[in-house]
Amino acid sequence: FMSTTGDLLMTPPYSSSLLFIGVTACSLIASSAWSPAVSRPSSALYSTPPKPARDPICDAPGDPSMVLNLSVSLGDQKVPVMKAISSVMSSTLGKPESYVAVYVNDGQSMIWGGEETACAVGCMYSLEGINQENNGKIQKAVSELLKPHGVEDDRIYINYFDIARENCGWSSRTFAG
Repeated sequence: FMSTTGDLLMTPPYSSSLLFIGVTACSLIASSAWSPAVSRPSSALYSTPPKPARDPICDAPGDPSMVLNLSVSLGDQKVPVMKAISSVMSSTLGKPESYVAVYVNDGQSMIWGGEETACAVGCMYSLEGINQENNGKIQKAVSELLKPHGVEDDRIYINYFDIARENCGWSSRTFAG
């Protein structure tokens, strides 16, 4: 064999013998037929370390929340509307209502289609549960709740966001633990 500088390292008769010995030794080691003079380390050293205990928050249902901005004032109906939205979110998403948060910011200066009119714009966030069926149910319920206050269903935008557990914080940590 030749080195990168062109020097002859070993002659061909020896190189093939060494290659054969090397391949045979590697085969024996791989098949565990060969045993070194020193004992091998315990297989426990090579086992997977135990995983840390999983934080119970990782299994919590998570944060469904809605922020809803309205151009109309709900007056004394604001809390009942928020409670109704909370209930719909809980039942639709299958999450305990104790995790649901609803914020309604009513009486805001807003326009729709360039006109000052009764309208609503909001966002809903949830860890899972955001899908066409659930979003449609919640959109319909919110529309029905706002209609008596003069907000037509074609004047309501709600954007739905499926949040990753590591991107939602609660109780001094995230839902990822």
